[in-house]
Amino acid sequence: MGTLQTPMNDEQLLRYSRQIMLTQIGIEGQQKLADSSMLVIGLGGLGSPVAMYLAAAGVGELVLVDDDVVDLSNLQRQITHGTADIGRAKVESAQQAVQALNPECRITCINHRLDHAALSEQARNVDVVIDASDNFETRFMVNKACVHTRTPLVSGAAIRLEGQVAVFRNDIDDSPCYHCLYKDEGELDQSCSANGVLAPLVGIIGSIQALEAIKIICAFGEDLNGRLLLLDANYMEWRSIKLKKDPACPVCNQ
Repeated sequence: MGTLQTPMNDEQLLRYSRQIMLTQIGIEGQQKLADSSMLVIGLGGLGSPVAMYLAAAGVGELVLVDDDVVDLSNLQRQITHGTADIGRAKVESAQQAVQALNPECRITCINHRLDHAALSEQARNVDVVIDASDNFETRFMVNKACVHTRTPLVSGAAIRLEGQVAVFRNDIDDSPCYHCLYKDEGELDQSCSANGVLAPLVGIIGSIQALEAIKIICAFGEDLNGRLLLLDANYMEWRSIKLKKDPACPVCNQ
């Protein structure tokens, strides 16, 4: 969990003034963000806007996980990385971009894949996990870790011209988990590298993931727990599908 911070100074009050003006945030909510810690899995098209907006909003600590390096093909959509970062570890490039935006945000970089035990340990030590990965194997592993540690999970995905976001409040009884939505771990390859994706789409989905994580910390509005939000960017149509906990789910009903 985030380390308790001292009350905000004048510079911080000015930096976050537009948020503090909101009745849903206020001084108390801004302090909650400063005291919070979040784990971001993947620093690609989704993780880039997630990390930037969470840092800009005043989240105190971000743990960034990605084992990849920046490639020229990433730059079309992965906005924390630049041309000069090609060949550089994505976590290092993202850390530099995030701290240039908000140097008060504490960053921990993990430049390797985590096994289940290590992932569970990281999830246990944060308030929210944001899954911004691009493959089902990682998503299922992240889900298991979050269910095991009862950590809220904000999941996002985008491919071609379609995107989706869901929240799984593993800290609340009777909440569905990611495996309740996707039963089969043997999914076909649905990565951007194999199917393509439009650049602004990942920005939209990543921004919603960041917003949902902030709502969880500040406890306002109604988050997407128990709902799958779907975007068809080709026609700019949104759909919301209700999700139910699967009584036979092998992950969250053990």
